[in-house]
Amino acid sequence: MCEHPACNEPGEFRAPGHGHGFDGPGGWRWMCLDHVREFNAGYDWFEGMSAEEILHAQAPSSGWRTESPTFRANAGVDGMPRWTDYDDPLDAIAARASGIKSRAKRQADLAMDGRFSKEEAKALDTMGLGLDTDRQRLRRRYSELVRRYHPDRNGGDRKFEDRLVRVVEAYQVLRKSSAFA
Repeated sequence: MCEHPACNEPGEFRAPGHGHGFDGPGGWRWMCLDHVREFNAGYDWFEGMSAEEILHAQAPSSGWRTESPTFRANAGVDGMPRWTDYDDPLDAIAARASGIKSRAKRQADLAMDGRFSKEEAKALDTMGLGLDTDRQRLRRRYSELVRRYHPDRNGGDRKFEDRLVRVVEAYQVLRKSSAFA
């Protein structure tokens, strides 16, 4: 229903909710066409901002000041190239696409080997292992990756937590694999 207090029409159009900041409006409120038009006519996104904040919000680079994961020092951890390794952004994009393509081809090759299912091939790729892997090598690699990505080994920093979860899940898949029997 329309969020205007005196209206019972369907609320089909969204309008900025209460509170806003540099990242845009807060939640949304839903209104009928007439009331959303009325709301928009009187809405001022810059209300409450200083002249400097308004200038910052209107700058062409607004929103680009946050650090992208590809520019961080740990960007190459998962084997993908870092943007800062290239002078030309198109070279970086080509290298990234090539890495994705070769990863997909490698997973397909592992799965076609016959010893590993598609899920197991993806898990081997996550662990950075190949066809010559045995149970002992799998266990050593798992231990190495857990030590590398665990927050206790990174001063409590949890930035590698997602990677750690993927490694643990991959290990769980592989340790049950009949390929290692």
